[in-house]
Amino acid sequence: MNRFEYVRAGTVAEAVGAFGAGARFIAGGTNLLDLMKYEVEKPGRLIDITHLPLKGIEETNGGLRLGALATNANVAYDSRVAERYPLLRNAILAGASAQLRNAATTGGNLLQRTRCYYFYDAGTPCNKREPGSGCPAIGGVNRIHAIFGTSDQCIATHPSDMCIALSALEATVQVSGPEGERTIPFAEFHRLPGNEPEKDTTLKPGEIVVAVDLPEQGFAQNYTYLKLRDRLSYAFALVSVAAALDLDGDTIKTARLALGGVAHKPWRNVQAEAELAGKPATRETFTKVADMIVAEAKPQSENGFKIELARRAIVRGLEQAAAGTPQSLSDKRIQ
Repeated sequence: MNRFEYVRAGTVAEAVGAFGAGARFIAGGTNLLDLMKYEVEKPGRLIDITHLPLKGIEETNGGLRLGALATNANVAYDSRVAERYPLLRNAILAGASAQLRNAATTGGNLLQRTRCYYFYDAGTPCNKREPGSGCPAIGGVNRIHAIFGTSDQCIATHPSDMCIALSALEATVQVSGPEGERTIPFAEFHRLPGNEPEKDTTLKPGEIVVAVDLPEQGFAQNYTYLKLRDRLSYAFALVSVAAALDLDGDTIKTARLALGGVAHKPWRNVQAEAELAGKPATRETFTKVADMIVAEAKPQSENGFKIELARRAIVRGLEQAAAGTPQSLSDKRIQ
């Protein structure tokens, strides 16, 4: 373990003020501590934010505000989340283990580093760890890697289940930093790799997530979170689908669709979502949209199977949402 300085902050202002080069905020630490053990992250200062007053879940503007330190377990089992945002609940319960959900926080979930064998192996080159060193996943072992939004610098995937649901719900992220407070639409919070793969989010230096706001519309009747993975429990998604529909009879009024396991960030195609509006909620409609989405895929040497897997998952997810039979209800272990 590398040497580091430990600081405990009592307020958001103290936490922001303590930030500097080489510093990291730590709460549950379920991702950061692993990265430190692997020597992927070597912070010179850890700023403990667990004592900040950010653990609540509160009503706000017709929706809910999730404090950045609200644990994944507390969010998933909050009665208001279960009733009004079951898509979010099911996505959280599809991820990690009960022990990790008890420790992991809302803010920390948003800030998980992307998933890639080479990124977690400090003995190999990686543009995310050392910009300019190369991306051995391109042409290497890349079965789990991205098929959308990649660049010649990085093809890693976003690991979170919770964030896929938040993307579909169009949540907003409240942050505080040296320049004050600001609101970030969820679609703009995470980045594609581009020429700066070392940056996973659009946070500025020293900014800290203080809350996530859920909108009034929770799609509580017609939704599903479908997660396809190598094993049923405690595995990252190869492909996941958060589908949410607002229906007028059998006609789609509004559709939201976010994919996980396929890109550097939660993946949405708003043009495809718009194509669903006004259409009948049928397999034919869903198949056309699925084909439209996967047409943009650019597979690597070992992950071409994700294209067909995503196409079928999109159709299945939309059918489950339309029927009001969410996937997670069939798994009694997460009730």
